[in-house]
Amino acid sequence: MSQTFEVEIYGQRYAVRGEADQAYVVDLARQVDEQMRTLAAGMKTATPTKVAVLTALNLAHELHQARKLQQENAESVEKLAEGLLESIEETLGGSR
Repeated sequence: MSQTFEVEIYGQRYAVRGEADQAYVVDLARQVDEQMRTLAAGMKTATPTKVAVLTALNLAHELHQARKLQQENAESVEKLAEGLLESIEETLGGSR
């Protein structure tokens, strides 16, 4: 069931509508707010738009890194599984 609630990010309130758990969305908003405030603290001219775009870029980078790591882990597990299968086949083939 769709619901509407408000979150605050970088001093602005936003109405969010959807089926996601409210606590989850509030936590996401808190994380975005923290990143925006951290970035703004290190900038000389921190317009909300500039901070939002740089935050989006940072989050996109984190997502890309997480996907890359996930892919590398999947490939590593696949290689390990193939090695185990070969070892099992050699063991079974050699004991006949």
